[in-house]
Amino acid sequence: MDFEGILLGMGNPLLDISAVIDQDFLTKYDIKPNNAILAEEKHLSMYDEMTSKFNVEYIAGGATQNSIRVAQWMLQIPGATSYMGSIGKDKYGEEMKKNAKDAGVNVHYYEDESPTGTCAVCVLDGERSLVANLSAANCYKVDHLKKPENWALVEKAKYYYIAGFFLTVSPESIQLVAEHAAAKNKVFSMNLSAPFICEFFKDQQEKVLPYMDFVFGNETEARTFSRVHGWETDNVEEIALKISQWPKASGTHKRITVITQGADPVVVAEDGKVKLFPVIPLPKEKLVDTNGAGDAFVGGFLAQLVQGKPIADCVKAGCYASNVIIQRSGCTYPEKPDFE
Repeated sequence: MDFEGILLGMGNPLLDISAVIDQDFLTKYDIKPNNAILAEEKHLSMYDEMTSKFNVEYIAGGATQNSIRVAQWMLQIPGATSYMGSIGKDKYGEEMKKNAKDAGVNVHYYEDESPTGTCAVCVLDGERSLVANLSAANCYKVDHLKKPENWALVEKAKYYYIAGFFLTVSPESIQLVAEHAAAKNKVFSMNLSAPFICEFFKDQQEKVLPYMDFVFGNETEARTFSRVHGWETDNVEEIALKISQWPKASGTHKRITVITQGADPVVVAEDGKVKLFPVIPLPKEKLVDTNGAGDAFVGGFLAQLVQGKPIADCVKAGCYASNVIIQRSGCTYPEKPDFE
């Protein structure tokens, strides 16, 4: 089987500025634990404050890019994955290119005049909270996607993954890829990504939902999705089922909903049934930080999916990948996976 460019991701490439911070810092900037938000005016000074006050690490991130890098790492097949998004023409952008190249991902970045986007990763007691300043990532244009050398990546791929965060930037690009996937019987997947996406980008999300063959998310996002749609249930299994039964644009693939719940079992809804898969237990003292855990889960899952493996194997690989990631700082991993 030819794996070259089999998996394509599109999203917001962000340089993670990661640090273990204190409660005062969270309070000062009004940051809730285990959340993901876009930076507002009041957050703009926090990036400099973090770098001056705490011991920071710079890691190439952004949700989709994390998942694609992890899938590439799990596959160990050079060039199996590609990725598009917008960066700035600056040192952070250069860092991002180098990082992606080292990871073996075929990146086609759009380069904008604004600075490369950054994401403050505030870690406290192992839990992460994200504040993203999209900047250049916010400037992705559908014209870049339509360029022959970039659209060729879309044509070549058989599987697509886009985090919900990209709905805030280029719903038009998402729609193009989604419609291509439906027309060519390929597999299109997205992530709920954050409660604010389900709330404030509900229309954009609903427009593309019929095209999603796989919907990923975590329990908080699933519950927000349920509330926004007036479903009056907090039961994650019920919500996963309802999302999987949402009408589809193409009948080739059924929709499968995959919801992670931290240390609790992974919920998978398909064919009107729900299955639960236990995660790999990790003693508290081994937890470094949860940044990238959900992204890594998706990356591991997709690495098996593109090889035609059954869903149980995909979930197992997802759990393996997230277990590796949470024992390290940021979305990083050892040289080789030892997934069986």
